[in-house]
Amino acid sequence: MSTLSDLVQEQGRSSEADIEWLHMLVGDWQLLADLAFADIVLWVPSDDDLFVAVAHARPSSSATLFYRDFVGQKIKPEWQAQVTEAFETARIVDTAAPAWYEETPTRVRAVPVMRRLNSTGNATSPTPIAVVTRHTNLGDARTPSRQELTFNGCAKDLFAMIAAGDFPDMDAPASPRRGAPRASDGLIRLDVDGLVTFASPNALSAFNRIGFSGELEAESLAEVTTALIAGQPEVDESLPLVVTGRAPWRTDIEARGVTVSLRAIPIRDRGERVGAIVLCRDVTEVRHQERELITKDATIREIHHRVKNNLQTVASLLRIQARRTHSEVAREALGHAMRRVAAIAVVHDTLSEGLNQNVDFDVVFARVLKLIAEVASSHNTTVHPTSVGSFGELPSEYATPLALALTELVTNAVEHGLAGRADGTVEIDARRTAEKLTVQVRDNGVGLGEGKVGEGLGTQIVRTLIQGELSGTIDWHTLMGSGTEVTIDIPLTWITRSK
Repeated sequence: MSTLSDLVQEQGRSSEADIEWLHMLVGDWQLLADLAFADIVLWVPSDDDLFVAVAHARPSSSATLFYRDFVGQKIKPEWQAQVTEAFETARIVDTAAPAWYEETPTRVRAVPVMRRLNSTGNATSPTPIAVVTRHTNLGDARTPSRQELTFNGCAKDLFAMIAAGDFPDMDAPASPRRGAPRASDGLIRLDVDGLVTFASPNALSAFNRIGFSGELEAESLAEVTTALIAGQPEVDESLPLVVTGRAPWRTDIEARGVTVSLRAIPIRDRGERVGAIVLCRDVTEVRHQERELITKDATIREIHHRVKNNLQTVASLLRIQARRTHSEVAREALGHAMRRVAAIAVVHDTLSEGLNQNVDFDVVFARVLKLIAEVASSHNTTVHPTSVGSFGELPSEYATPLALALTELVTNAVEHGLAGRADGTVEIDARRTAEKLTVQVRDNGVGLGEGKVGEGLGTQIVRTLIQGELSGTIDWHTLMGSGTEVTIDIPLTWITRSK
């Protein structure tokens, strides 16, 4: 399915600023649907003077009217006149009588979406940039509870703010990926002075868990939270603005081992603040998991760092042993082992610097190439390595065997292909698609002798790494004229499926 940006751009009537505003609005899409106990649909104008749905949210607080998404569809004829009127007049338009949808009576409200031009003034776009329709099911009519009436009142206020360009708020921070409070988690309604006029049962339970006893209604939320966190050495500086409803920010409060996340949504009428909605949620377990993840990330990085140090120690011991041995064959074998260990250490060093288990292999390979300079100097050869293309990010499961394999291939090119030459070139060409990574290693050396491929230990190591660990293929052949080209194809199916 196309993204919101794609759908809006296809209609050709919205600017980049309009699209950004609509993304901010859709960020609170579920909140609006839950407060309204209704399906809500976002419509943007199209070139044929109709409207196309670009977003749809179903309420989690009641049954949905629409079991199929409208996203990407043109507006139904029965809603066209009402939506057009809201768009052309920049006013909220309600149905005069119940509208029927598949034998279910509904009430439809069309709300024009005005875009605030900047965060400091009251200027808005000259005309609406879209229309939101709210579809309320009248088939299950019953006497609403006080909570339902309050939720509906909050929804009415937010829709009025949408029509005035006051919602979404340009100063509001981006929503966190985990633990954001929802209407069903707990809702507190404040008046302009910060006094609680309504607290849902879930909101009261959340405050009870952090030590508050009694009723929140008629209390100052600022005074309640101040008493709960008294004596704490550190307090979020944004807390006073959140608990008084003066700023559209988020904060956490902690007491008695419990963490409650708060989000304030100031309610404005003609630009003047008249109250606020404060959403709250007990996020103790979420924050505990986040802290555990941070600790585990730090532990994993420290492990990679220690593994790197240990490998470098092993490489140093191998280098010392190679210098002390009198056998040329043993010295060469120890040198190869030292470089293999050092290549693995480079991968672990890169992993120790990041927060995930993926590595930028271009950085890794640039460091691996430096190891080849030692090989070239020992053979009195000047090598000019060049790297073309990009490997991109690879998981450590790919990075370690690939770094080892390329170390062997480039080392073989220097030791065998360029042996006896004063200088030479080695080119590494990496090309990546969504399905596979192709790497070609070329040198301008003597080329392959017949029957040479597959005889050496290095070649056997490369075959094992590429074919056995990476499920790839490898091919050696002599270039026209002189030199050798080795082509590696590695499928990236595992990476694609894991995203």
